[in-house]
Amino acid sequence: MADLPFHDRADFDDAERGFIAKLSPAVIKAADGKVIWDNDAYAFLDGECPQTAHPSLWRQAQLCAKQGLFEVTEGIYQVRGLDLSNMTLVEGERGVIVIDPLISTECAAAALRLYRDHRGDRPVTGLVYTHSHADHFGGARGVTDGTDIPVIAPARFMEHAVSENVHAGTAMNRRAAYMYGQHLPRTPEGQLGCGLGMGTSTGTVSLIPPTLDITRTGQEETVDGVRIVFQLTPGTEAPAEMNFLFPDRRALCMAENATHNLHNVLTLRGALVRDTRLWSRYLTEAIALFAAQADVAFASHHWPTWGRERIVTFLSQQRDLYAYLHDQTLRMLNRGMTGTEIAEVMQLPPALEQAWHTHGYYGSVSHNVKAIYQRYLGWFDGNPAHLWEHPPVEQARRYVEAFGGTSAVVALAGRYVQEGDLRFAATLLNHAVFADPADSAARRLLAQVYTRLGHGAENATWRNFYLTGAGELTGGPSKAATETVSPDLLGALTAEQIFDSLSIRVHGPDAWNERFTIDWHLTGTGEHHRTTMSNGALIHEPNPSGDGADLTLRLSKERLMSLLTGDGGVAGLDHDGDITVLRRLTAVLEEPTPDFPIVTSR
Repeated sequence: MADLPFHDRADFDDAERGFIAKLSPAVIKAADGKVIWDNDAYAFLDGECPQTAHPSLWRQAQLCAKQGLFEVTEGIYQVRGLDLSNMTLVEGERGVIVIDPLISTECAAAALRLYRDHRGDRPVTGLVYTHSHADHFGGARGVTDGTDIPVIAPARFMEHAVSENVHAGTAMNRRAAYMYGQHLPRTPEGQLGCGLGMGTSTGTVSLIPPTLDITRTGQEETVDGVRIVFQLTPGTEAPAEMNFLFPDRRALCMAENATHNLHNVLTLRGALVRDTRLWSRYLTEAIALFAAQADVAFASHHWPTWGRERIVTFLSQQRDLYAYLHDQTLRMLNRGMTGTEIAEVMQLPPALEQAWHTHGYYGSVSHNVKAIYQRYLGWFDGNPAHLWEHPPVEQARRYVEAFGGTSAVVALAGRYVQEGDLRFAATLLNHAVFADPADSAARRLLAQVYTRLGHGAENATWRNFYLTGAGELTGGPSKAATETVSPDLLGALTAEQIFDSLSIRVHGPDAWNERFTIDWHLTGTGEHHRTTMSNGALIHEPNPSGDGADLTLRLSKERLMSLLTGDGGVAGLDHDGDITVLRRLTAVLEEPTPDFPIVTSR
């Protein structure tokens, strides 16, 4: 730690530059009075770094906690510190264009009010989503209803925005509660943010569908008199993402492709593995396309960077970071090393280590290397001993038996704790807890180990996982995280996505002996779909040919959704055939479990 440039205050200068006003108090509530965002809870960060925090992470948290309205350049403003992401506002001829309206409508509305209090009551004349993650579109209805204004997003935005939050949404949200430390106290011993920002708001998530897709790099659009030149960057930080330049303001928006930390190649909450090779190449392209025309670069998280030379250095180092991790992981895996082995020996070049914005506050070198390995070679490391291992509980019982019982494992783990080997102590105690969930000594000691590992972590999401895991061991699983599957998202599902979502809820063994076909005629769109239950799988076929369905339904997409979510009955349904088939279908559907345990056995 002594080698890190703590004397360098450039980030603090940048994070405070252009400050206009704070939201005071920085507490945002839902209509029912529930607090959904409280940035004032981080006031303790004004103090010195305690023993319970990594000094580098404490520094990052101090920077991310800076809250308020800031001027980026003439006519461009940001509201920071009122949600995980930033909301950017670009003044046009008649009003203001909003970029990335945060997660919750309540936070977005508060951010817009703060802007208007100091810049006038300008109407929203455009909405831009930089990419398909919920913290960049969820607050849309807090700033506009989308009527008669352009809503701009990268190509295939809706497909990815909806599918990520619905198909695996329950499991992702559960893990997100750990990743963001949503239920941890905001104290020097608890949650210090998540590296990318301070946390996630818990208000109303909305979505206004785009009216204008960006389909190619170089595409230029004018919104409210403001020229914007786009660079399409699919497969980088999100499957659908874009950077863009405001040439007349000499301002470059880097979306979430270049932020003041090492980002995730695979988030700990789960997602598709991102392509670091493409990511680095798009950053090279952004430098070539835009750097000579920009005096400031800003993003949807963190603070801007001013000056052409500093912008090029920042983007080049970010590019080199992802390229280096990609290339060195491939080099070592081609020498036969596994992802875990590569992660253990991977070292960044000294010049990157000395740059604060390459540090792993959100992503980490360790889990990003494993993700790159996974992208190319999958979960299997080639060792046949790992091909057919026992699942966690059965494996744990055998390990504990081999060690001589739970008490022997706990005693042995205690020795490793005393020796400072917390990593292996956690491994041993994890086996003890899974083998004997009722053993209070094992749970208590593992919670202590997780707490110490969390307090020593530079990576905020590791810290939050460790500390939330400790909480599960001592107090039981916490509640699920922010619910991102909102009415707007459900309404945005295509018919194909609805049937995909239905298929993954089928409890296969319960449906093994079922065989039926349902034809669905959607009256609003004229679509015709067929679902067939076959060997426990619900098979979907659009525009089927031939007759012979056991049940034919004619209904709106909204009625279809109410049927499948259990909010509507069969009374009054326009149908032919055996209506009991619908009950046979719903009988084999399983509800997901939003608050399943993670560090204790299920």
